[in-house]
Amino acid sequence: MSLYEEIETLCGNAKAASSALALATTEQKNSLLLKIAELLAASSDEIIEANGKDLQNARDAGISSAMIDRLTLSETRIKGICASLEELTRLDDPIGKGENYLRPSGIEISHIRVPLGVIAIIYEARPNVTVDSAALCLKTGNAVVLRGGKEAINSNTALVKIMKRALEDCGFDPHSVGLVESVERESAQILMNMRGYVDVLIPRGGKGLIKSVTENATVPVIETGAGNCHLYVDESADVDMAIKIAINAKCSRPSVCNAIETMLVHVSIAPRFLIEFAKAAKEYDLEIRGCAKTTVIIPDAKPASEEDFATEYNDYILAVKVVNSCSEAIDHINKYSTAHSEAIVTSSEESAQKFLNEVNSAAVYVNASTRFTDGGEFGFGAEIGISTQKLHVRGPMGLSALTTEKYLVRGNGNIR
Repeated sequence: MSLYEEIETLCGNAKAASSALALATTEQKNSLLLKIAELLAASSDEIIEANGKDLQNARDAGISSAMIDRLTLSETRIKGICASLEELTRLDDPIGKGENYLRPSGIEISHIRVPLGVIAIIYEARPNVTVDSAALCLKTGNAVVLRGGKEAINSNTALVKIMKRALEDCGFDPHSVGLVESVERESAQILMNMRGYVDVLIPRGGKGLIKSVTENATVPVIETGAGNCHLYVDESADVDMAIKIAINAKCSRPSVCNAIETMLVHVSIAPRFLIEFAKAAKEYDLEIRGCAKTTVIIPDAKPASEEDFATEYNDYILAVKVVNSCSEAIDHINKYSTAHSEAIVTSSEESAQKFLNEVNSAAVYVNASTRFTDGGEFGFGAEIGISTQKLHVRGPMGLSALTTEKYLVRGNGNIR
């Protein structure tokens, strides 16, 4: 059997399984999630052994310590995954929810949420995503086809094997969760083109992965993740507040998509603010790449290039530019941003409202860190990603984002 035929069979089996899964009750789906948690906890030694193979391969390949940390599954992290599954059972199930209304014609319409069907997810070296993504899909009655990175193939295989066992124990079709076992690049390309089997494809990873999927997929794609996020420090900003927010937004976890990559500072506050910010940033060994005015104020800063302002570093690197107005800051953001998350620090209600109205991103903040762009922080409980597009969903994607709409119409011989 060719690789194409293998993936076509995998997706075909998921499509067949999705019909029954869509009819499952909330109680049945929650019981399944609890069973997955139970089996994961009982199989922690098996999971850690498989993960150990991935970690050794990663070390042999010279992968960075940050990447190895993301790849690691410890007993503590497995317990965390189980806790997330249990938390997911406490979230409201959107399936079947909606509204009923009667039209003058006499027809009665129910407008409800239903599953998307088969969701494919292409992601990188984070094995926790294997369980998190599958669980969110199952909670919303969707079958899922997973294609993780080669770095985590042993871990992913072990995790999917356990989830399939839980599906069988709970009376579900084990094909409701499928894993593309090939780590060849061709396998991802084939999955991107499984039109007719896959209803939507969600890429989770870096800019390169997302670009590849959006440019090559023929199935519908929800673009997620890429985060060239900005912070603008307005002329009226409280300096202490601005420093606190800037350090948190950049340095608390620089590798995530809601960390800022560029900071814009109003010219009138720049001398005082940037000197204080540079002092605070030394603790994190932050590299500052600044415009000409920035390098005068911060002599240690490196000159920034045009490319720096378009880069998602995912590292302790920050581009800084001094601007003459709030309008200039907004223009810069709308030019370079990936439409993820942007923030302004200001004491001016006029500037705040202008920023909220004119910045064209999924999440826009006033006097708060961009690090809050997260499903849990937004009250969704869990998320499958952060959408940076405008169609279907935008921003943190909770359970309702994995559903679509359906109209149920009842009549009694009504004609038009």
